[in-house]
Amino acid sequence: MCMMLGRRAAAKAGCFARVSPPRISLQPPPRPITPAARAFLTIAQTVRPVTKNVAFRIPLSQFRPASTSTPTPTSSHSTPHFSSAQQHYQRHRAHNTRTTMYYTASVIVLFIGASYAAVPLYKLICTQTGLDGTPLTAPGHKFEPASMIPVENAQKIRIRFASSVSDAMRWSFVPVTPEIHIVPGETALAFYTAHNPSKEDIVGISTYSVVPAKAAQYFNKIQCFCFEEQKLEAGEEVDMPVFFYIDPEFAYDPWMKDVKTITLHYTFFKSKNQ
Repeated sequence: MCMMLGRRAAAKAGCFARVSPPRISLQPPPRPITPAARAFLTIAQTVRPVTKNVAFRIPLSQFRPASTSTPTPTSSHSTPHFSSAQQHYQRHRAHNTRTTMYYTASVIVLFIGASYAAVPLYKLICTQTGLDGTPLTAPGHKFEPASMIPVENAQKIRIRFASSVSDAMRWSFVPVTPEIHIVPGETALAFYTAHNPSKEDIVGISTYSVVPAKAAQYFNKIQCFCFEEQKLEAGEEVDMPVFFYIDPEFAYDPWMKDVKTITLHYTFFKSKNQ
């Protein structure tokens, strides 16, 4: 039937079978295996089962970044090296804590000592330099014969005496002579009167100052009752002397030309030791 049909009809009727073109292999033919290659394959097949189950363990520290802090142990089974590093860190931290405590304690002790030493140090500096209107009472400024010679033709200076008491002090304290006039180098003696009108004994202590403050360096006191405890019994009254002089250099200092009056002021306080 297929022979009677035309070419196209025969193709549609499936009379022609599809024939695949032959495949041409481009690979070269296999080479024969040499005895050396056959021996190598035999050794490889023998070793492969052994090496296949081998586990290579690499420490994790090789892959961790470097850190300055000591790692925290995650289990109770720590290595000796890790335990040593942890102990070193704890010792270093304890040392730093002790050092900080020592420094803090030293600063506290220093400030406490400075608070107790402030008053005597201030008094020493003032008596040496005349700071803040404090008269000079250092040994180098007292009882010098060359300094206690009155300056001839020098202008006289008015010396005023003032007094006061603190609110807690129940004394009456006043100068006997309100003022005197002297020349530089001339010694003078003045008195203050203190009276205790209460019915109990009272211990007092006094401070003093000079106004104007720039004249304090020339105000030399030979004897006074300042910075010394004075005890007055109930109803007692005493006179307290002040022996002093003005340094002769006062007359030659151009900064003192405008100073005509010097005021010596005393203030009495109740002693804390009573």
